[in-house]
Amino acid sequence: MASDSRDESGTRLILPFMGPFYRCFAEPVGWALFRLLIGGALVIEGWPKIMAPMAQVGFVEGIGFYPGWLFSPLLAVMQVVGGAMMAVGLLTRPVALANAVMLAITLWFHVSHPYGAAFLNDAGRALLGADPTTYLTPQGKVRLLADGGASFLAIVQSKAEYASLFWTAGAFLLAAFGGGPFSVDRAVLKREF
Repeated sequence: MASDSRDESGTRLILPFMGPFYRCFAEPVGWALFRLLIGGALVIEGWPKIMAPMAQVGFVEGIGFYPGWLFSPLLAVMQVVGGAMMAVGLLTRPVALANAVMLAITLWFHVSHPYGAAFLNDAGRALLGADPTTYLTPQGKVRLLADGGASFLAIVQSKAEYASLFWTAGAFLLAAFGGGPFSVDRAVLKREF
């Protein structure tokens, strides 16, 4: 019975009877859900880029990727097609690695190009200050008028960084460990990179 008290890595389990549950259900299902989350989020994020594949030309050239006419649609395809492939676990490791590098560049961009200190300059605050209820909801008034939107932009900045960090780490994990037992790679193709 010693085999039941250890998991696959040989770690002794505090609750040995849980070993089969972890091996047969929790780990493979958890990994599949994680893969679906990372891949699905990339598909959702990339869909507007597929609908307008040249819309990112200025952005990609602005961060040093030339020619933009090549990298803009490539970014869209990596997110949508690559995300879908990751979600189902097809060629998981190479596709996840390519997306992880792209996401690491996105994370670098968010950290090195913050949104700024405020939405509004003094003239904008003065314009809205005259009668802010005409232009803003009560929540918008609180968020924007007190400090020109600085606190709101700080929240947006941190969300952009954390989302990019999560996606980058998730894609690197998939690149390292593959798609798991419920992936096309293992279940259908019976082989992985």
